[in-house]
Amino acid sequence: MNPWPRRVRAAIAGIIAALVALGVAELIAGLIGPNSSPVVVVGGAVIDVTPRPVKDFAITTFGESDKIALVIGTLALIVVFALAIGLLSLRDRRIGVAGIALFGALGAFAAFTRPTGDILDTLPSILGAVVGAGALLLMIAALTQPAVEAADSDRSVEARRSNQSTGLLDNLRQNLARRDRKSTSMDRRGFFIASGVAAGVAAITGSAGTLIQRRFDISNARAALDIQTPADAAAAVPAGADLAAEVPGLTPLFTDNADFYRVDINITVPQVSPTDWSLRIHGRVRNELTFSLADLMSRDDIIERDITITCVSNTVGGDLAGSARWIGVPLRNLLDEAGVEDGADQVLTTAVDGFTIGTPTEDCLRTENAMLAFAMNGEPLPAEHGFPVRMLVPGLYGYVSATKWIVDMELTTFDAVDPYWVQREWDVTAPIKISARIDTPASVGVKAGDLVIAGVAWAQTRGIDRVEVRIDRGDWQEAELAAETNVQMWRHWRLPWRAETGQHTLTVRATDQNGELQTEERAEPFPNGAAGWHTLQVFIQ
Repeated sequence: MNPWPRRVRAAIAGIIAALVALGVAELIAGLIGPNSSPVVVVGGAVIDVTPRPVKDFAITTFGESDKIALVIGTLALIVVFALAIGLLSLRDRRIGVAGIALFGALGAFAAFTRPTGDILDTLPSILGAVVGAGALLLMIAALTQPAVEAADSDRSVEARRSNQSTGLLDNLRQNLARRDRKSTSMDRRGFFIASGVAAGVAAITGSAGTLIQRRFDISNARAALDIQTPADAAAAVPAGADLAAEVPGLTPLFTDNADFYRVDINITVPQVSPTDWSLRIHGRVRNELTFSLADLMSRDDIIERDITITCVSNTVGGDLAGSARWIGVPLRNLLDEAGVEDGADQVLTTAVDGFTIGTPTEDCLRTENAMLAFAMNGEPLPAEHGFPVRMLVPGLYGYVSATKWIVDMELTTFDAVDPYWVQREWDVTAPIKISARIDTPASVGVKAGDLVIAGVAWAQTRGIDRVEVRIDRGDWQEAELAAETNVQMWRHWRLPWRAETGQHTLTVRATDQNGELQTEERAEPFPNGAAGWHTLQVFIQ
Protein backbone atom coordinates (compact mmCIF):
# COMPACT_ATOMS: atom_id res chain seq x y z
CA MET A 1 0.00 0.00 0.00
CA ASN A 2 1.33 3.43 -0.94
CA PRO A 3 1.84 5.27 2.41
CA TRP A 4 1.80 8.80 0.99
CA PRO A 5 -1.99 9.32 0.68
CA ARG A 6 -2.37 8.34 4.32
CA ARG A 7 0.47 10.65 5.39
CA VAL A 8 -0.95 13.57 3.46
CA ARG A 9 -4.33 13.04 5.09
CA ALA A 10 -2.66 12.76 8.49
CA ALA A 11 -0.94 16.11 7.95
CA ILE A 12 -4.29 17.61 6.93
CA ALA A 13 -5.86 16.11 10.04
CA GLY A 14 -3.24 17.82 12.22
CA ILE A 15 -3.92 21.18 10.60
CA ILE A 16 -7.70 20.80 10.90
CA ALA A 17 -7.33 19.77 14.57
CA ALA A 18 -5.30 22.93 15.22
CA LEU A 19 -7.99 25.02 13.51
CA VAL A 20 -10.62 23.36 15.68
CA ALA A 21 -8.58 24.18 18.78
CA LEU A 22 -8.18 27.80 17.66
CA GLY A 23 -11.83 28.11 16.70
CA VAL A 24 -13.10 26.81 20.03
CA ALA A 25 -10.58 29.01 21.84
CA GLU A 26 -11.85 32.07 19.96
CA LEU A 27 -15.41 31.19 20.90
CA ILE A 28 -14.51 30.93 24.60
CA ALA A 29 -12.43 34.13 24.33
CA GLY A 30 -15.54 35.83 23.02
CA LEU A 31 -17.24 35.02 26.29
CA ILE A 32 -14.30 35.89 28.54
CA GLY A 33 -12.48 38.66 26.68
CA PRO A 34 -10.49 39.03 23.43
CA ASN A 35 -7.20 39.29 25.29
CA SER A 36 -7.56 35.66 26.43
CA SER A 37 -7.31 34.39 22.84
CA PRO A 38 -4.32 32.04 22.44
CA VAL A 39 -3.08 33.89 19.35
CA VAL A 40 -3.17 37.17 21.27
CA VAL A 41 -1.57 35.94 24.49
CA VAL A 42 1.08 33.82 22.78
CA GLY A 43 1.83 36.65 20.34
CA GLY A 44 2.18 39.04 23.28
CA ALA A 45 4.53 36.63 25.04
CA VAL A 46 6.61 36.36 21.87
CA ILE A 47 6.88 40.15 21.75
CA ASP A 48 8.04 40.22 25.37
CA VAL A 49 10.79 37.63 24.92
CA THR A 50 11.93 38.60 21.42
CA PRO A 51 15.51 39.97 21.49
CA ARG A 52 15.79 43.71 20.89
CA PRO A 53 17.64 43.45 17.54
CA VAL A 54 14.83 41.28 16.19
CA LYS A 55 12.22 43.79 17.40
CA ASP A 56 14.15 46.64 15.80
CA PHE A 57 14.35 44.68 12.55
CA ALA A 58 10.59 44.03 12.63
CA ILE A 59 9.72 47.69 13.21
CA THR A 60 12.19 48.86 10.56
CA THR A 61 11.08 46.25 8.02
CA PHE A 62 7.34 46.10 8.61
CA GLY A 63 6.70 49.47 10.28
CA GLU A 64 3.19 49.67 11.72
CA SER A 65 2.40 46.27 10.16
CA ASP A 66 4.79 44.49 12.51
CA LYS A 67 1.88 43.05 14.56
CA ILE A 68 0.25 41.67 11.42
CA ALA A 69 3.56 40.11 10.44
CA LEU A 70 3.85 38.57 13.92
CA VAL A 71 0.34 37.08 13.78
CA ILE A 72 1.00 35.65 10.31
CA GLY A 73 4.30 34.22 11.52
CA THR A 74 2.66 32.73 14.61
CA LEU A 75 -0.09 31.11 12.54
CA ALA A 76 2.51 29.76 10.11
CA LEU A 77 4.38 28.12 12.99
CA ILE A 78 1.13 26.65 14.29
CA VAL A 79 0.43 25.17 10.86
CA VAL A 80 3.90 23.57 10.71
CA PHE A 81 3.54 22.27 14.27
CA ALA A 82 0.07 20.91 13.53
CA LEU A 83 1.29 19.21 10.36
CA ALA A 84 4.02 17.45 12.33
CA ILE A 85 1.51 16.41 15.01
CA GLY A 86 -0.71 14.86 12.38
CA LEU A 87 2.13 12.85 10.88
CA LEU A 88 3.39 11.66 14.27
CA SER A 89 -0.12 10.60 15.23
CA LEU A 90 0.09 7.85 12.63
CA ARG A 91 2.82 6.24 14.70
CA ASP A 92 1.25 6.82 18.09
CA ARG A 93 -1.86 8.82 18.79
CA ARG A 94 -0.57 9.68 22.22
CA ILE A 95 2.11 11.80 20.56
CA GLY A 96 -0.58 13.77 18.75
CA VAL A 97 -2.61 14.30 21.90
CA ALA A 98 0.54 15.33 23.76
CA GLY A 99 1.32 17.85 21.01
CA ILE A 100 -2.16 19.39 21.20
CA ALA A 101 -1.87 19.44 24.99
CA LEU A 102 1.45 21.25 24.73
CA PHE A 103 -0.21 23.79 22.44
CA GLY A 104 -2.92 24.38 25.03
CA ALA A 105 -0.45 24.52 27.91
CA LEU A 106 1.63 27.19 26.19
CA GLY A 107 -1.45 29.29 25.56
CA ALA A 108 -2.68 28.87 29.12
CA PHE A 109 0.72 29.75 30.56
CA ALA A 110 1.00 32.85 28.36
CA ALA A 111 -2.51 33.94 29.36
CA PHE A 112 -1.98 33.43 33.09
CA THR A 113 1.44 35.10 33.25
CA ARG A 114 0.61 38.28 31.35
CA PRO A 115 0.43 41.33 33.64
CA THR A 116 -3.37 41.39 33.84
CA GLY A 117 -3.95 37.64 33.43
CA ASP A 118 -5.92 35.38 35.76
CA ILE A 119 -7.04 31.76 35.88
CA LEU A 120 -10.16 32.47 33.81
CA ASP A 121 -7.98 33.61 30.89
CA THR A 122 -6.51 30.10 30.61
CA LEU A 123 -9.85 28.51 29.69
CA PRO A 124 -9.81 29.31 25.93
CA SER A 125 -6.45 27.60 25.46
CA ILE A 126 -7.32 24.61 27.65
CA LEU A 127 -10.79 23.94 26.24
CA GLY A 128 -9.59 24.56 22.70
CA ALA A 129 -6.83 21.99 23.18
CA VAL A 130 -9.27 19.40 24.58
CA VAL A 131 -11.66 19.70 21.65
CA GLY A 132 -8.77 19.87 19.16
CA ALA A 133 -7.33 16.63 20.56
CA GLY A 134 -10.71 14.93 20.23
CA ALA A 135 -10.98 16.05 16.61
CA LEU A 136 -7.49 14.73 15.88
CA LEU A 137 -8.33 11.31 17.37
CA LEU A 138 -11.48 11.00 15.28
CA MET A 139 -9.68 11.80 12.05
CA ILE A 140 -6.63 9.66 12.74
CA ALA A 141 -8.89 6.72 13.69
CA ALA A 142 -10.20 6.68 10.13
CA LEU A 143 -6.63 6.45 8.83
CA THR A 144 -5.57 3.54 11.02
CA GLN A 145 -8.40 1.00 10.66
CA PRO A 146 -7.27 -2.65 11.08
CA ALA A 147 -7.13 -4.43 7.75
CA VAL A 148 -9.62 -7.27 7.39
CA GLU A 149 -10.06 -10.04 4.93
CA ALA A 150 -13.23 -10.21 2.87
CA ALA A 151 -14.19 -13.47 4.58
CA ASP A 152 -14.16 -11.71 7.93
CA SER A 153 -16.53 -8.95 6.87
CA ASP A 154 -19.43 -10.30 8.91
CA ARG A 155 -17.34 -10.41 12.04
CA SER A 156 -16.13 -6.86 11.26
CA VAL A 157 -19.72 -5.63 11.15
CA GLU A 158 -20.47 -7.39 14.41
CA ALA A 159 -17.35 -5.83 15.97
CA ARG A 160 -18.43 -2.40 14.88
CA ARG A 161 -21.83 -2.88 16.46
CA SER A 162 -20.16 -4.03 19.62
CA ASN A 163 -17.89 -1.01 19.66
CA GLN A 164 -20.85 1.32 19.24
CA SER A 165 -22.27 -0.03 22.46
CA THR A 166 -19.12 0.70 24.48
CA GLY A 167 -18.78 3.89 26.43
CA LEU A 168 -17.08 7.05 25.21
CA LEU A 169 -14.26 6.60 27.70
CA ASP A 170 -13.52 3.07 26.44
CA ASN A 171 -13.44 4.27 22.84
CA LEU A 172 -11.07 7.08 23.75
CA ARG A 173 -8.79 4.65 25.61
CA GLN A 174 -8.75 2.30 22.63
CA ASN A 175 -7.99 5.16 20.24
CA LEU A 176 -5.10 6.36 22.34
CA ALA A 177 -3.62 2.88 22.60
CA ARG A 178 -3.81 2.08 18.90
CA ARG A 179 -0.47 2.15 17.06
CA ASP A 180 0.37 2.30 13.40
CA ARG A 181 1.05 -1.15 11.94
CA LYS A 182 1.67 -2.59 8.53
CA SER A 183 -1.68 -4.30 8.83
CA THR A 184 -3.63 -1.04 8.96
CA SER A 185 -5.66 0.36 6.10
CA MET A 186 -7.47 3.60 5.44
CA ASP A 187 -11.17 4.35 5.77
CA ARG A 188 -11.37 7.13 3.19
CA ARG A 189 -15.08 7.72 3.64
CA GLY A 190 -14.74 7.85 7.42
CA PHE A 191 -11.82 10.26 7.17
CA PHE A 192 -13.63 12.66 4.87
CA ILE A 193 -16.69 12.64 7.10
CA ALA A 194 -14.61 13.21 10.26
CA SER A 195 -12.42 15.90 8.70
CA GLY A 196 -15.43 17.63 7.15
CA VAL A 197 -17.22 17.77 10.49
CA ALA A 198 -14.08 19.00 12.23
CA ALA A 199 -13.50 21.69 9.60
CA GLY A 200 -17.10 22.79 10.04
CA VAL A 201 -16.68 23.01 13.78
CA ALA A 202 -13.54 25.10 13.30
CA ALA A 203 -15.29 27.48 10.92
CA ILE A 204 -18.44 27.84 13.01
CA THR A 205 -16.72 28.32 16.37
CA GLY A 206 -14.08 30.66 14.96
CA SER A 207 -16.70 32.82 13.22
CA ALA A 208 -18.97 32.80 16.26
CA GLY A 209 -16.07 33.79 18.50
CA THR A 210 -15.20 36.69 16.23
CA LEU A 211 -18.82 37.89 16.21
CA ILE A 212 -19.19 37.58 19.97
CA GLN A 213 -15.98 39.51 20.54
CA ARG A 214 -17.53 42.48 18.78
CA ARG A 215 -19.51 43.14 21.94
CA PHE A 216 -16.29 44.51 23.43
CA ASP A 217 -15.95 47.08 20.64
CA ILE A 218 -16.14 50.64 21.97
CA SER A 219 -16.77 52.44 18.66
CA ASN A 220 -20.33 53.45 19.51
CA ALA A 221 -19.46 54.54 23.04
CA ARG A 222 -16.56 56.56 21.70
CA ALA A 223 -18.71 58.23 19.04
CA ALA A 224 -21.28 59.21 21.67
CA LEU A 225 -18.78 61.24 23.69
CA ASP A 226 -19.12 65.00 23.50
CA ILE A 227 -15.84 66.92 23.66
CA GLN A 228 -16.49 70.22 25.37
CA THR A 229 -14.82 73.45 24.34
CA PRO A 230 -11.49 73.69 26.18
CA ALA A 231 -11.01 76.48 28.68
CA ASP A 232 -7.65 77.30 27.07
CA ALA A 233 -7.86 76.77 23.31
CA ALA A 234 -4.86 76.33 21.02
CA ALA A 235 -3.51 79.42 19.33
CA ALA A 236 -4.48 79.91 15.71
CA VAL A 237 -2.03 78.40 13.24
CA PRO A 238 0.02 81.29 11.81
CA ALA A 239 -0.30 82.11 8.14
CA GLY A 240 2.49 80.42 6.21
CA ALA A 241 3.02 77.64 8.76
CA ASP A 242 1.65 74.87 6.54
CA LEU A 243 3.38 74.59 3.16
CA ALA A 244 1.89 71.22 2.22
CA ALA A 245 -0.65 72.76 -0.16
CA GLU A 246 2.14 74.57 -2.02
CA VAL A 247 4.72 71.76 -2.11
CA PRO A 248 3.52 68.38 -3.46
CA GLY A 249 4.88 65.48 -1.41
CA LEU A 250 5.43 67.52 1.75
CA THR A 251 4.05 66.04 4.98
CA PRO A 252 0.97 67.95 6.20
CA LEU A 253 1.46 70.13 9.25
CA PHE A 254 -1.19 68.09 11.08
CA THR A 255 -1.32 64.31 10.71
CA ASP A 256 -4.74 62.78 10.12
CA ASN A 257 -5.75 60.34 12.84
CA ALA A 258 -5.99 57.54 10.28
CA ASP A 259 -2.41 58.22 9.15
CA PHE A 260 -0.88 58.70 12.60
CA TYR A 261 1.83 56.20 13.41
CA ARG A 262 1.12 53.43 15.90
CA VAL A 263 3.84 51.55 17.77
CA ASP A 264 3.01 49.44 20.84
CA ILE A 265 3.23 45.86 22.09
CA ASN A 266 -0.42 44.92 21.54
CA ILE A 267 -1.56 42.30 19.05
CA THR A 268 -5.11 43.63 19.31
CA VAL A 269 -6.10 47.16 20.24
CA PRO A 270 -7.41 47.37 23.84
CA GLN A 271 -11.12 48.18 23.98
CA VAL A 272 -11.70 50.23 27.13
CA SER A 273 -15.25 51.24 28.00
CA PRO A 274 -15.40 54.98 28.77
CA THR A 275 -17.95 54.40 31.51
CA ASP A 276 -15.78 51.77 33.23
CA TRP A 277 -12.49 53.65 32.88
CA SER A 278 -10.81 55.24 35.87
CA LEU A 279 -7.37 56.53 36.78
CA ARG A 280 -5.79 56.08 40.17
CA ILE A 281 -3.00 58.41 41.31
CA HIS A 282 -1.18 56.99 44.32
CA GLY A 283 2.19 56.07 45.77
CA ARG A 284 4.37 58.80 47.23
CA VAL A 285 1.63 61.41 47.31
CA ARG A 286 -0.16 63.14 50.14
CA ASN A 287 -3.62 62.65 48.62
CA GLU A 288 -4.52 59.50 46.73
CA LEU A 289 -6.92 60.39 43.90
CA THR A 290 -9.21 58.53 41.52
CA PHE A 291 -10.75 60.08 38.40
CA SER A 292 -13.40 58.85 36.02
CA LEU A 293 -13.48 59.99 32.41
CA ALA A 294 -16.43 62.22 33.25
CA ASP A 295 -14.36 63.80 36.04
CA LEU A 296 -11.57 64.71 33.63
CA MET A 297 -13.79 65.90 30.81
CA SER A 298 -15.85 68.17 33.08
CA ARG A 299 -12.91 70.01 34.61
CA ASP A 300 -12.47 73.76 34.14
CA ASP A 301 -8.74 73.57 33.33
CA ILE A 302 -8.93 71.68 30.01
CA ILE A 303 -6.34 72.78 27.46
CA GLU A 304 -5.95 72.37 23.71
CA ARG A 305 -2.45 72.25 22.23
CA ASP A 306 -0.65 71.46 18.96
CA ILE A 307 2.15 68.97 19.68
CA THR A 308 4.44 66.72 17.65
CA ILE A 309 5.26 63.35 19.20
CA THR A 310 7.97 60.91 18.12
CA CYS A 311 8.66 57.22 18.62
CA VAL A 312 12.13 56.27 19.79
CA SER A 313 12.15 53.55 17.12
CA ASN A 314 12.10 56.20 14.41
CA THR A 315 15.18 55.90 12.23
CA VAL A 316 16.93 58.85 10.57
CA GLY A 317 14.54 60.04 7.89
CA GLY A 318 11.77 57.74 9.22
CA ASP A 319 8.07 58.46 9.50
CA LEU A 320 7.36 57.41 13.12
CA ALA A 321 6.51 60.97 14.08
CA GLY A 322 3.26 62.91 13.84
CA SER A 323 1.54 66.10 14.87
CA ALA A 324 -1.96 66.58 16.21
CA ARG A 325 -4.17 69.02 18.09
CA TRP A 326 -4.64 67.43 21.51
CA ILE A 327 -7.21 68.22 24.22
CA GLY A 328 -6.74 67.19 27.82
CA VAL A 329 -6.00 68.09 31.43
CA PRO A 330 -2.62 69.55 32.45
CA LEU A 331 -0.61 66.84 34.14
CA ARG A 332 0.93 69.36 36.52
CA ASN A 333 -2.50 70.27 37.92
CA LEU A 334 -3.38 66.66 38.70
CA LEU A 335 -0.04 66.00 40.37
CA ASP A 336 -0.34 69.20 42.39
CA GLU A 337 -3.74 68.06 43.62
CA ALA A 338 -2.24 64.72 44.64
CA GLY A 339 0.69 66.44 46.38
CA VAL A 340 3.92 64.81 45.23
CA GLU A 341 6.23 63.93 48.10
CA ASP A 342 9.91 64.85 48.07
CA GLY A 343 12.16 62.21 46.51
CA ALA A 344 9.52 60.76 44.17
CA ASP A 345 11.52 61.17 40.97
CA GLN A 346 9.50 58.79 38.76
CA VAL A 347 5.90 58.86 37.57
CA LEU A 348 5.21 55.21 36.81
CA THR A 349 2.17 54.89 34.57
CA THR A 350 0.43 51.63 33.72
CA ALA A 351 -1.81 50.85 30.77
CA VAL A 352 -4.90 48.64 30.90
CA ASP A 353 -2.82 45.77 29.49
CA GLY A 354 -0.19 46.05 32.25
CA PHE A 355 2.40 47.84 30.12
CA THR A 356 4.43 50.37 32.13
CA ILE A 357 6.23 53.62 31.34
CA GLY A 358 8.44 55.65 33.67
CA THR A 359 8.63 59.44 33.27
CA PRO A 360 10.79 61.83 35.28
CA THR A 361 8.54 63.61 37.77
CA GLU A 362 10.30 66.87 37.02
CA ASP A 363 9.32 66.64 33.35
CA CYS A 364 5.70 65.95 34.27
CA LEU A 365 5.60 68.97 36.55
CA ARG A 366 7.65 71.47 34.56
CA THR A 367 7.12 70.67 30.90
CA GLU A 368 4.62 73.08 29.45
CA ASN A 369 1.54 71.34 28.03
CA ALA A 370 2.28 67.91 29.51
CA MET A 371 -1.21 66.45 29.76
CA LEU A 372 -3.59 63.57 30.03
CA ALA A 373 -5.23 63.78 26.62
CA PHE A 374 -8.69 62.49 25.72
CA ALA A 375 -9.17 64.13 22.31
CA MET A 376 -7.09 64.21 19.12
CA ASN A 377 -7.70 66.45 16.12
CA GLY A 378 -11.18 67.41 17.25
CA GLU A 379 -12.52 63.96 18.19
CA PRO A 380 -12.18 61.49 21.06
CA LEU A 381 -8.92 59.58 20.96
CA PRO A 382 -9.05 56.72 18.46
CA ALA A 383 -8.82 53.32 20.13
CA GLU A 384 -5.47 52.76 18.40
CA HIS A 385 -4.07 55.87 20.05
CA GLY A 386 -5.11 55.25 23.62
CA PHE A 387 -8.86 55.76 24.03
CA PRO A 388 -10.15 56.92 26.37
CA VAL A 389 -7.07 58.64 27.88
CA ARG A 390 -3.35 58.76 27.14
CA MET A 391 -0.44 60.72 28.54
CA LEU A 392 1.70 63.22 26.61
CA VAL A 393 4.89 64.93 27.72
CA PRO A 394 6.29 67.09 24.89
CA GLY A 395 10.01 66.72 24.27
CA LEU A 396 10.32 63.09 25.44
CA TYR A 397 10.22 60.00 23.26
CA GLY A 398 7.02 58.00 23.60
CA TYR A 399 8.53 55.06 25.50
CA VAL A 400 9.20 57.35 28.49
CA SER A 401 6.15 59.59 28.29
CA ALA A 402 3.21 58.59 26.07
CA THR A 403 1.27 55.91 27.94
CA LYS A 404 -1.83 54.88 25.98
CA TRP A 405 -4.91 53.37 27.66
CA ILE A 406 -3.56 54.69 30.97
CA VAL A 407 -5.31 53.45 34.14
CA ASP A 408 -2.74 53.91 36.92
CA MET A 409 -0.21 56.53 37.96
CA GLU A 410 2.16 55.80 40.82
CA LEU A 411 4.67 58.26 42.24
CA THR A 412 7.80 56.28 43.01
CA THR A 413 11.53 56.31 42.29
CA PHE A 414 13.69 55.04 39.44
CA ASP A 415 15.68 53.03 41.99
CA ALA A 416 12.53 51.20 43.07
CA VAL A 417 10.95 50.21 39.75
CA ASP A 418 12.14 49.66 36.18
CA PRO A 419 9.37 50.15 33.59
CA TYR A 420 8.88 47.86 30.59
CA TRP A 421 11.48 49.23 28.17
CA VAL A 422 14.07 50.01 30.84
CA GLN A 423 13.92 46.33 31.81
CA ARG A 424 14.96 45.73 28.21
CA GLU A 425 18.01 48.03 28.54
CA TRP A 426 16.67 51.20 26.94
CA ASP A 427 17.75 54.39 28.69
CA VAL A 428 15.78 55.65 31.68
CA THR A 429 15.38 59.13 30.23
CA ALA A 430 15.19 60.05 26.54
CA PRO A 431 14.76 63.66 25.38
CA ILE A 432 13.84 63.90 21.69
CA LYS A 433 16.86 64.68 19.53
CA ILE A 434 17.02 67.38 16.86
CA SER A 435 15.84 65.92 13.58
CA ALA A 436 15.34 67.08 10.01
CA ARG A 437 13.83 64.98 7.22
CA ILE A 438 13.62 65.34 3.45
CA ASP A 439 10.11 64.54 2.18
CA THR A 440 10.46 65.64 -1.42
CA PRO A 441 11.64 65.19 -4.18
CA ALA A 442 11.23 61.46 -4.62
CA SER A 443 14.29 59.29 -5.14
CA VAL A 444 13.36 58.28 -8.69
CA GLY A 445 11.13 59.38 -11.55
CA VAL A 446 11.91 63.10 -11.21
CA LYS A 447 12.54 65.19 -14.30
CA ALA A 448 15.24 67.83 -14.55
CA GLY A 449 14.26 71.43 -14.05
CA ASP A 450 13.09 73.72 -11.26
CA LEU A 451 12.24 71.64 -8.19
CA VAL A 452 11.71 72.18 -4.49
CA ILE A 453 13.56 70.27 -1.79
CA ALA A 454 11.31 70.27 1.27
CA GLY A 455 10.59 68.48 4.51
CA VAL A 456 10.02 68.82 8.24
CA ALA A 457 12.29 69.47 11.22
CA TRP A 458 11.62 69.17 14.94
CA ALA A 459 13.22 69.78 18.30
CA GLN A 460 10.29 69.71 20.72
CA THR A 461 10.38 72.22 23.59
CA ARG A 462 13.36 74.05 21.99
CA GLY A 463 12.04 74.83 18.52
CA ILE A 464 13.83 74.94 15.15
CA ASP A 465 15.93 78.00 14.33
CA ARG A 466 17.57 76.99 11.04
CA VAL A 467 17.56 74.23 8.42
CA GLU A 468 20.38 73.79 5.92
CA VAL A 469 20.63 71.63 2.82
CA ARG A 470 23.71 70.40 0.97
CA ILE A 471 23.47 69.24 -2.64
CA ASP A 472 26.19 66.76 -3.57
CA ARG A 473 29.50 68.18 -2.29
CA GLY A 474 28.44 71.81 -2.49
CA ASP A 475 28.16 74.37 0.27
CA TRP A 476 25.41 74.29 2.85
CA GLN A 477 22.42 76.42 1.80
CA GLU A 478 19.95 77.81 4.31
CA ALA A 479 16.39 76.69 3.61
CA GLU A 480 13.31 78.84 3.98
CA LEU A 481 11.50 78.04 7.24
CA ALA A 482 7.73 78.14 7.43
CA ALA A 483 6.14 80.23 10.16
CA GLU A 484 6.45 78.61 13.57
CA THR A 485 3.31 77.17 15.14
CA ASN A 486 5.00 76.69 18.51
CA VAL A 487 8.23 75.14 19.79
CA GLN A 488 6.51 71.81 20.41
CA MET A 489 5.47 71.36 16.77
CA TRP A 490 7.58 70.35 13.81
CA ARG A 491 8.31 72.99 11.23
CA HIS A 492 8.13 72.93 7.45
CA TRP A 493 11.10 74.03 5.37
CA ARG A 494 11.88 74.29 1.63
CA LEU A 495 14.68 75.14 -0.75
CA PRO A 496 14.34 75.86 -4.52
CA TRP A 497 16.62 73.70 -6.67
CA ARG A 498 17.42 73.71 -10.38
CA ALA A 499 18.01 70.00 -10.82
CA GLU A 500 20.22 68.68 -13.58
CA THR A 501 20.13 65.18 -15.07
CA GLY A 502 22.00 62.52 -13.14
CA GLN A 503 22.40 61.18 -9.63
CA HIS A 504 22.51 63.64 -6.75
CA THR A 505 22.97 63.38 -2.99
CA LEU A 506 20.80 65.61 -0.79
CA THR A 507 21.64 66.09 2.89
CA VAL A 508 19.77 68.09 5.52
CA ARG A 509 20.58 69.26 9.04
CA ALA A 510 18.86 71.48 11.59
CA THR A 511 19.77 73.81 14.44
CA ASP A 512 17.49 74.37 17.42
CA GLN A 513 16.70 77.70 19.05
CA ASN A 514 19.30 77.06 21.73
CA GLY A 515 21.96 77.12 19.00
CA GLU A 516 22.62 73.36 19.08
CA LEU A 517 23.44 71.88 15.67
CA GLN A 518 22.05 68.45 14.85
CA THR A 519 24.86 65.92 15.14
CA GLU A 520 26.24 64.29 12.02
CA GLU A 521 27.30 61.17 13.90
CA ARG A 522 24.99 58.29 13.14
CA ALA A 523 23.29 56.41 15.96
CA GLU A 524 20.69 53.66 15.89
CA PRO A 525 17.42 54.09 17.81
CA PHE A 526 18.67 51.92 20.70
CA PRO A 527 19.14 52.97 23.49
CA ASN A 528 17.77 56.53 23.39
CA GLY A 529 16.86 57.54 19.84
CA ALA A 530 18.43 57.71 16.40
CA ALA A 531 20.80 60.50 15.35
CA GLY A 532 22.54 61.72 12.20
CA TRP A 533 21.85 63.77 9.10
CA HIS A 534 19.21 62.52 6.69
CA THR A 535 20.70 61.83 3.27
CA LEU A 536 18.70 61.06 0.12
CA GLN A 537 19.93 59.76 -3.23
CA VAL A 538 17.94 61.31 -6.08
CA PHE A 539 17.99 60.21 -9.73
CA ILE A 540 17.03 63.05 -12.07
CA GLN A 541 15.90 62.19 -15.58
